[in-house]
Amino acid sequence: MYNELAMKLNQVIETQDANIYKMLSELGKSMFFPKGIVSQGIEAQQKAHRFNATIGMATEDRQPMHLSLFQEKLSAYDPKDLYPYAPPAGKMELRQEWKKKLVRDNPSLANKEFSLPIVTSSLTHGLSIVGDLFLEEGDTVVVPEKFWDNYNLTFDVRHRSHQVTYPLFTANNTFNVKGMEEAIFACTGGKVVIVLNFPHNPTGYTPSEQEVTEILTAIEKAADAGISVIAVADDAYFGLVYEGSFKESIFARLVGMHPRVLPIKIDGATKEHFAWGFRIGFLTFGVTDKAVQDALENKVMGAIRGSVSSSSHPGQTFVLDALQNPNFEQQRQRNFTVMESRWKRVKEIVSNEKYRDAFEPYPFNSGYFVCLKLKSVKAERLREHLLQRYGVGVISIGETDIRIAFSCVDEADLGELFELVYQGCKELG
Repeated sequence: MYNELAMKLNQVIETQDANIYKMLSELGKSMFFPKGIVSQGIEAQQKAHRFNATIGMATEDRQPMHLSLFQEKLSAYDPKDLYPYAPPAGKMELRQEWKKKLVRDNPSLANKEFSLPIVTSSLTHGLSIVGDLFLEEGDTVVVPEKFWDNYNLTFDVRHRSHQVTYPLFTANNTFNVKGMEEAIFACTGGKVVIVLNFPHNPTGYTPSEQEVTEILTAIEKAADAGISVIAVADDAYFGLVYEGSFKESIFARLVGMHPRVLPIKIDGATKEHFAWGFRIGFLTFGVTDKAVQDALENKVMGAIRGSVSSSSHPGQTFVLDALQNPNFEQQRQRNFTVMESRWKRVKEIVSNEKYRDAFEPYPFNSGYFVCLKLKSVKAERLREHLLQRYGVGVISIGETDIRIAFSCVDEADLGELFELVYQGCKELG
């Protein structure tokens, strides 16, 4: 039996959007934000004008108590924006700024209704919440054969989902839309979670405008066939597109597409804004009905309250301050230019015929990575050899592939890096 508060949220969702209600897992249906310490404390912050004795934190002279050794390092910020607990769904001003940013970055979202982004403690936390709300044991999760390994922990291990994969590329090195569609239709239960990660990790690929159109058509076809599609846009590397590919988030095109398609956007300051350690992510629902938006937000707040309680307040303050700074776009563009220049250098290097007998790159036009297909050496053996003999670290993926993060190698050193990879291949081959 569900808690009374959960039942009320379920009733709202089922009444306003029965398709989304059917997508919820049992845990999702059970989730709610309790009228306990946090909710009572929020109410007290608004109304307790004399004394607020609700929250387990310390104050002094009506300011958050803190250590001066912290404040000496963070003196540019007001203590109230650093030391108190942040609201479970995040600082409201930050959430509003992020939504404005989404519309600026994705013109297709103009005049579309979607939820206010909810702050998560990193993108992985956002993905984990999606699993909590929507995945039952045995539910299908569709990902390409090359995928970020944390999907396995987040979905399959934690929720015992059933992973269905498809080759990412066709024989002509285009996005394998047909394979993706077949994987979706292989689901057995009428519901599927599909993860759309562009720019892609590990390959650094983003589909073209035409490929995105074909992806959307395949998803719509599945929805027309009665499959409930939870389309998760993992936009960790959003904005880092260098050549000939779709520059918006696919989330922007998914919003409003079909009643049986629930678009969810997972993004954050982590990679987009070069702030990995702040651990600030966002979760946004492509839902048009305001009552359903509010009900889902309440369930997400419950999931947050029951796990991390709330996300880092200093991290949220730093990100908000950056978004409102007039130099923000200029500095972000400067870093983009550095990354683009490294990508160009890598593209030049891997096109050298000298290396063709040892490896060749999968298509890459965006993000942080290039993925190499090895011709005659096992990936893990090469990884160990490079590390032990040359002090070079790369990631092995499966039997034949290695991932190289050009994001963390200066442009001047990229030539030497790939030469050492080549030498390693020749020594082992």
